[in-house]
Amino acid sequence: MQVNIKTPEEVKIMAEGGKKLSIVKNQLIEAVKVGVSAAEIEKMATEGIIAQGGSPSFKMVPDYFWTTCINVNDGIVHGIPHKDLIFQENDVVSVDLGMFYKGFHTDTSFSVYLGKDPKIVEMLAVGKKALKNAIGEAAVGNLMADISYAIEKTLESGKLNPVESLVGHGVGRALHEYPPIPCFVTGARSEQIEIQQGFVLAIEVMYTQGNPELVTDSDGWTIRTKDGKISALFEETVAVTADGPLILT
Repeated sequence: MQVNIKTPEEVKIMAEGGKKLSIVKNQLIEAVKVGVSAAEIEKMATEGIIAQGGSPSFKMVPDYFWTTCINVNDGIVHGIPHKDLIFQENDVVSVDLGMFYKGFHTDTSFSVYLGKDPKIVEMLAVGKKALKNAIGEAAVGNLMADISYAIEKTLESGKLNPVESLVGHGVGRALHEYPPIPCFVTGARSEQIEIQQGFVLAIEVMYTQGNPELVTDSDGWTIRTKDGKISALFEETVAVTADGPLILT
């Protein structure tokens, strides 16, 4: 498969949409608090995306009917935002959302800790650092493996484990495009894709305190750690430009 390279005009449209999505994301980050339900965050996200002139990307995924994916603690991705999921003190709440705007998707996610345990505070700080380091590698002439290496090594420095069965991805006219972006290095460097100007990537750091093995709940969507250990994720949509990586969300 080939990467869907975007023109400068298309990147400009995606940057416009990404800025709008970032506004909604920041509203949600402030709204995630003890006593708030996942359904309340879902409602806010839906209304916010529509108010920004977009539509929810995730509702375009077959058989998924929600704007967000919301997970708590050992849940890592694809959690359904049920009204009976009420955030509690010491929860790690992870929210993933995407917006379709003028023909293009952007995708972003974040985790918030509703407590003060220094180990979990540090866990989220390391995840944010891993994303920052990974974005820094999204430059013309580097390899996709350089992004994965930055994630893996930063997480390892915090004694955390990257998830192995989920990946970041290209993004654009489709929500999930080629190439996959693992959170760890796999394969020989000679097999890796060289990063080119016009790549737009949803770089996603997905990680856990424990074993990276995952299981899927009976709802067919929610994915969580098999050993029940805390997990988290951070994601931005990033365009590769002649001047370096440009964070769109």
